[in-house]
Amino acid sequence: MNIEEFKKSSEYALFIRENSGIGRLKIRAYAASEALPVSGLNIIVSSVVSGMKIIFYSGVTDSSGIIDTLELPCPKLLSNLEIPKTIKYDIEVVGGNTFSINMYDGVCVVQNINYTGDIYGN
Repeated sequence: MNIEEFKKSSEYALFIRENSGIGRLKIRAYAASEALPVSGLNIIVSSVVSGMKIIFYSGVTDSSGIIDTLELPCPKLLSNLEIPKTIKYDIEVVGGNTFSINMYDGVCVVQNINYTGDIYGN
């Protein structure tokens, strides 16, 4: 289910109440020890909510191999004195690996993807 469909569901109100903060995600895809950016790499960012896989983003890396600053819901940080709560997101490279990350309110997470496939489509 994509995020637009999820927003119409009854579970969305509870989810957004528990995840009213915003975490930011930047994805960098490269090959050859960071020498070559990988453009056009299909990426899906999802999380499991109420037993359903919700797709928060689906798109491709730009000419620099980057998907820049996605804003994702996460638990709100209420105090600097408490351990921050987190939400897990999965970053799937279509036809490749999946990475799991934890997102926190007010934090920008950078996920580097070292792509080992054929970047020239041969």
